[in-house]
Amino acid sequence: MQVYLDNAATTKPCAEAVQAAVDAMTVNFGNPSSLHRAGLDAQLVMDSARRTIAASLGVEAGCITFTSGATESNNLALRGACAAYGKKRRKIVASAVEHASVDETLSALEAQGFEVCRVSPREDGRFYPEDFVNACDGNTVLLTMMAVNNETGYILPAKEVFTAVKRKFPDIITHCDCVQAFMKLPIKATSLGADLISLSAHKIHGVKGVGAIYIRKGVRLVPIVTGGKQEKGIRSGTESVPLIAAFGAAVEKLGKTIPKRREYTAELKAYLLEKLADVEGVTVNSPEDGSPYIVNISAAGKRSEIMLHFLESKGVYVSSGSACSKGQQSGVPAQFGITGKRADSALRISMTADTTREELDYFVQCLAEGISNVRG
Repeated sequence: MQVYLDNAATTKPCAEAVQAAVDAMTVNFGNPSSLHRAGLDAQLVMDSARRTIAASLGVEAGCITFTSGATESNNLALRGACAAYGKKRRKIVASAVEHASVDETLSALEAQGFEVCRVSPREDGRFYPEDFVNACDGNTVLLTMMAVNNETGYILPAKEVFTAVKRKFPDIITHCDCVQAFMKLPIKATSLGADLISLSAHKIHGVKGVGAIYIRKGVRLVPIVTGGKQEKGIRSGTESVPLIAAFGAAVEKLGKTIPKRREYTAELKAYLLEKLADVEGVTVNSPEDGSPYIVNISAAGKRSEIMLHFLESKGVYVSSGSACSKGQQSGVPAQFGITGKRADSALRISMTADTTREELDYFVQCLAEGISNVRG
């Protein structure tokens, strides 16, 4: 039996996304910048996907720029905003639990002379808007906060934070990494209060190699990739129409069922937690009110890498943390009070609406076996 429970790392492309990509490779294969009919047909495919993604966020199509993925979107948001607005304002405020593509970019900007203030959760493991308001001042150019933490599933109060900060400092640019929230939780750009939003296709049953950034009208970004003036000059380079078409197809499919899928995965999460309660040595690291798609646990002090490979031998695929960290501890668990052996034995189980109770039963069975038999 094969059980895939690493969907926060990547999801299996849905049939609609695969077909859209194949059609764009075999039928509408022209360069969208070409002026002939084949180019126009490719451009129309891309325009359709752009409209679909924009509609899902409640914005105009012109606000969506395609990128190679969320890592590039995050880099473009941070570097581009700081280049555009950071000549006089030199401070950036961020949550202390951001994805590596944000955190390492912040470190790079720090090396360029920007002051970076990372706000940590309080002792109860939660973020509070007033802490971000207090961290901001008239010198602050950018505030970045993810919507859902990719390691624990914690839902950050991005809307509340952005609203509070904008009320006092309306000129601060707000950015939200929505990779683990998009198509899972209801996300609308206006209500979220984000000037910039990063998205990824392969987390929502699209394919790898494509993402998008929402840029609110009136917000300027200095491009970090220059060349042929594609995407209005914000992101040069010939667009990958097959990947973009697949992205649009995945959003078209999933956008209609966000509440239904969330309800189903919430039931799955409750079922999984009930089963895990009977396994001696398991500690749950995810908050009860976190994303239903992600459950982080620690397994009886057994090193996560060893347990991961034991589960793999049984046909069960989970993660020891963020896939982008290549197995290295990111420092995020410690921010939530997960340290020592508890952090060393952390496993992330991430589900989709395709996950079944039978698969979770098999995972729990294999986990219990691993806790009994695995050494170290």
